[in-house]
Amino acid sequence: MIVRRRVARALALLAAWPVLARAHAGHEETAWGKPGDPKRAARVVPIVMQEREGRMVFIPDSVRVRTGEQIRFVPRNAGVLDHEFVLATTEENRRHAIEMEQHPHMDHDEPNAKRLKPRGTGEILWHFTKPGRFEFACLIPGHLAAGMVGTVTVE
Repeated sequence: MIVRRRVARALALLAAWPVLARAHAGHEETAWGKPGDPKRAARVVPIVMQEREGRMVFIPDSVRVRTGEQIRFVPRNAGVLDHEFVLATTEENRRHAIEMEQHPHMDHDEPNAKRLKPRGTGEILWHFTKPGRFEFACLIPGHLAAGMVGTVTVE
């Protein structure tokens, strides 16, 4: 039984590897854009992360962006638990959430992802190069299911 679980975990990791490598490398263009250029102007979008009334939330939970726009997300953890801000497609975040179930203490400090302790603040500078609907989510086990997800609509 233990061997089967280990094999299943290894297969899940291998299946997710191309997604994880692309999301964690963060230096090339992805379906949701690419890391921003600190020398260029960016619109600042503050995001508060917190627990509220039995749910975990981002405030705001939706952002509208123009294709080609660069955004400086400034997530601030106003909660009592660790939270993270992971910017990707919905599909990529769901795949990564499976990996997080197996490695819940994975620490994100990537161009598209930051894990923050309570009262912590971070920054994600992102250039949205393609139109579409993308998301930011907290992939710490249980947080996504508790409502910690938001959308970015690029027009």
